[in-house]
Amino acid sequence: MAKKTAEIEINEQIRDKEVRVIGQDGEQLGIMSSKDAYMLARNADLDLIKIAATATPPVVKIADFGKYRYEMIRKEKEARKNQHVTEIKEIRMTPNIDANDLNTKMGAARKFLEKGNKVKVALRFRGREMSRMNQSKYILDDFAEKLSDIAILDKPAKVEGRNMAIVLSPKK
Repeated sequence: MAKKTAEIEINEQIRDKEVRVIGQDGEQLGIMSSKDAYMLARNADLDLIKIAATATPPVVKIADFGKYRYEMIRKEKEARKNQHVTEIKEIRMTPNIDANDLNTKMGAARKFLEKGNKVKVALRFRGREMSRMNQSKYILDDFAEKLSDIAILDKPAKVEGRNMAIVLSPKK
C-alpha cells in the first residue's frame, strides 16, 4: 500500500546520514549525504522526496512534490477502480423447505455465484427443529452438490447457534 502524503518525508524532514539520489529525469546520481542532496534539489528549484525509506541507504528523488503527490493519488484511484470486492450473499432456509422453494433458492445462489460473489447458505432452526439438526444436514449437502458445477465448498456445514451454514465460492 502506498504511503499517505502526510507520511512522506520531504526536504528538511529527511534526517538520514546518507541517501541514494535519483535525479529529476530518473537518472542515478549516486550515494551522498542528505544535506548535499537537499542542496541539489534547492538549486534546481525542486523538492527532495524520500520514496523508499526501507532501502539501505534510503532512496530519495529530486522532483516537484505537488506533481509527485498528484501522481500518487492518481495511481491509488486507478488501483481502487480495478479491484473487485467480493461480497458474501446469504441465503436463509428452514429445514422443512419444499422442493420448489429449494430450487428457487438454488437459482438465486447460482446468480450470485455467476456474478463472482460468495454465497453463505444457512438453515435456520426454530423450536423443536433444534432436536433434528443432524438429520437436516443433507439439505445443505444437496445444495452444495447441485451447485458443484459452478461452485466449490469453502466451509463445510457448521452449527452457529440456531443456524447451520455452508459457504460456497465460485470456481475460477
